[in-house]
Amino acid sequence: MLIVALVLLLVRRNNLNLPPATRQSLEFMALPSADMAQSSKMAPPSEDSDRLIITDTSLSLVVKDVAKAITDIQSTTTSFDGFLIDSHLSQPESAASGSISVRIPSDKLPQALSAFKGLAVKVVSESISGSDVTDSYTDLSARLKVLTDTKAKFEQILDQATKVTDLLEVQRELTNLQAQIDNLKGQQKYYEQSSKLSKVTVYLSTDALSLPYVPTTSWRPLVIFRSAVRSLLSLARLVANLFIYLAVFIPVIVPAVLLIRFVKKRKTR
Repeated sequence: MLIVALVLLLVRRNNLNLPPATRQSLEFMALPSADMAQSSKMAPPSEDSDRLIITDTSLSLVVKDVAKAITDIQSTTTSFDGFLIDSHLSQPESAASGSISVRIPSDKLPQALSAFKGLAVKVVSESISGSDVTDSYTDLSARLKVLTDTKAKFEQILDQATKVTDLLEVQRELTNLQAQIDNLKGQQKYYEQSSKLSKVTVYLSTDALSLPYVPTTSWRPLVIFRSAVRSLLSLARLVANLFIYLAVFIPVIVPAVLLIRFVKKRKTR
């Protein structure tokens, strides 16, 4: 709104002869924001049949070999014209685990998910979420059109302005407008690419308890037993570490304590 008002001010100050249609367009864009907001409220919702949906999928899989599964998922992704985002592998003594994130063309997502699940011993969980960004994309297009039209008008003013101060002011606004246009185009490109390429995150482990999601039932004695055994092993390892430290430091600590007691007794005598 301030930009349009500045254009009108420059036009009136320099008595520039703009076409009537251009002048009327500028005056319309300079209307109070309340009128613009009222008109936007009256706009009907978007009914575009080609919706832009950003899809995120999450899988939790129990596999025999985590490292091999990550490699297989990466090669499968490449065969479906997708690409790797990142991967992680951890191999503790109890159970290996890892994760991999990839992007798959949306039209090939069902086949890719089926291939990923085929690598698993057990599918622990599967989650697919979608976000409709069609209205946001349409709003970006409308804002981009307004900025582009405003930039064209500023360029017309720049060609007709004669004062150095006016030229500098208009050039500064043109630079600002171009930055906003580039930003909106970047957001549009992000929406377009995200809707075409679905993100898939696969969590892998040789043990279901190490996965982000653990199946919940009323009571699972085997799961509780395994958890208790792990806790017992951790405690036993901690106690064993403590004894090892004591065995290493006792030959040093005992003579030092005896020497200190001997010195104290001698001073007392």
